[in-house]
Amino acid sequence: MKILLVEDDKDLNRSLQKLLKTQNYSVDPAFDGKEALAYSTNFDYDVIILDVMMPKMDGFEFITRLRATGNEVAVLMLTAKDALEDRIKGLDLGADDYLVKPFEFGELLARLRALLRRKERKVLNDTLKLGDITLSIAQKQVTKGKEVIPLTAREYEVLEYLARHRGQVLTREQIREHVWDFAYEGESNIIDVLIKNIRKKTGEATLIKTKRGLGYVIPEEK
Repeated sequence: MKILLVEDDKDLNRSLQKLLKTQNYSVDPAFDGKEALAYSTNFDYDVIILDVMMPKMDGFEFITRLRATGNEVAVLMLTAKDALEDRIKGLDLGADDYLVKPFEFGELLARLRALLRRKERKVLNDTLKLGDITLSIAQKQVTKGKEVIPLTAREYEVLEYLARHRGQVLTREQIREHVWDFAYEGESNIIDVLIKNIRKKTGEATLIKTKRGLGYVIPEEK
């Protein structure tokens, strides 16, 4: 899952980035509303974690402008402003959830998973089903029958991203942008290598189809 983390407190921003990356989320940081608006215009995110009190453009103005563009990305407001009128204002302007600081990291993760469930109705009880293969979103674990498939963190993220977009051909660039953050510079064939490993480890050579010259897709069930 790809997250835009908008928080002007640099120490908190770095701490949250570090914690989210331990859960294998791809995270792009932004430190004010204008920077966040530029990122959200140019990249496709699953969730935006949004501070309210920021320089240049606060969170309320940011989400107003974001929604005016038709962008429906899930937004979780994360702020010390705990007054009822602030929570109502944030939700009325288009936020999907509102978490008051200080907070427990486990609660933040649970709310992120809940936002994804609302966005994608194919995700039920934190699981994704691909035939007899099951992805546990919370545990980031893949099983086939009763057997655990030992995917690496990156292999898991590629498989989950393809599974969430079942039936949709995804380019190598789209997959790379969702699995790594903006600053990543790696081997050009890394996606092909990860797909090959997933096919081998799951024993499902046809689970992920190659669309020559386009990318990869997990076909819809017939």
